[in-house]
Amino acid sequence: MSLEIVISPAWAIVFAWVAWVISWFAAALWSRRPEASARLADEAPNRIVTVAGAFLIFMFMGPRHSYFSFAWDWPEPIRWALLACVLAGMAFAWWARLHLGVLWSGNVTRKPGHRVVDTGPYRLVRHPIYTGILFSLFATALDRGHVEPVIGAALMFIGFAMKARLEERFLAEGLGVEAYAQYRARVPMLIPFTKLPPPASRG
Repeated sequence: MSLEIVISPAWAIVFAWVAWVISWFAAALWSRRPEASARLADEAPNRIVTVAGAFLIFMFMGPRHSYFSFAWDWPEPIRWALLACVLAGMAFAWWARLHLGVLWSGNVTRKPGHRVVDTGPYRLVRHPIYTGILFSLFATALDRGHVEPVIGAALMFIGFAMKARLEERFLAEGLGVEAYAQYRARVPMLIPFTKLPPPASRG
C-alpha cells in the first residue's frame, strides 16, 4: 500500500470508521445492565433495514464499483471536507454517549434509574447519537462517488428513525407518557433546529 493511498481522504475515512467501531464497542462495557428490554421481534424490522443500509455503504469502501451509470468525483479539497464531516459526526455521537453515561445501550432497553435526559446534545435532538452517526454516514456515502452508498445512508436513516420511535414508545411506558411527551414536543427527533417555536401569545 503506497503512502499516497494511506493519506488519501477515502482511506482516512475507512480508518476513521475502523477506529470508531472498535472504540464504540469497547466502551459498551461501561454501561448498566438493563432492567427491561424491547422484544427481538419489535427490533427486527429496524435492524434489517439498518443492516441493509450499512451493507450498501460499506461493501465497496475501496475501488469504486456501481450498478448505476451515474457517478461523481469530488475535487480533493471537497473530499477532505467530507472527511472532516465524518469526524465531526463521530465526535457529536461520542459527546452524546459520554453525556448519557451508563444509561447508554445499543439495544432498546430501560436501565435502573433511567430518566429523560434533556441536557447537552439532548437539548438539540432527542437522539443525538443517531444524528451524529447519520451525519458521518451521509458524508461517507457522498465521498464514495456513486449511488448505492447514498441509498444505503437513506436506508440507515429510515432504520434509525424506526428504532428511535420504538425507543420512545418503550421509554414513555416506563418514564411516564406525559413527561416524555413534553420533551418530544419541544425537541426534534433527529434533525436539529427543525422544531418551530410556539407562537407568541397576544395579550
